[in-house]
Amino acid sequence: MLKWALIFFLISIVAGFFGFSGVSAAAAGIAKVLFFIFIVLFAIFLVIAFATGAMVL
Repeated sequence: MLKWALIFFLISIVAGFFGFSGVSAAAAGIAKVLFFIFIVLFAIFLVIAFATGAMVL
């Protein structure tokens, strides 16, 4: 998921460089949502791993 967030971030930068502000804003919004979903899932799995004392995956 983090990989996709980085891909959309790069799309946003390239689109902004070439002047496609609408595409850039949309890609940046998608990247932001994916990044926050990644952070939430990471925190949940971290808490589960500490609670059980085992490797989760």
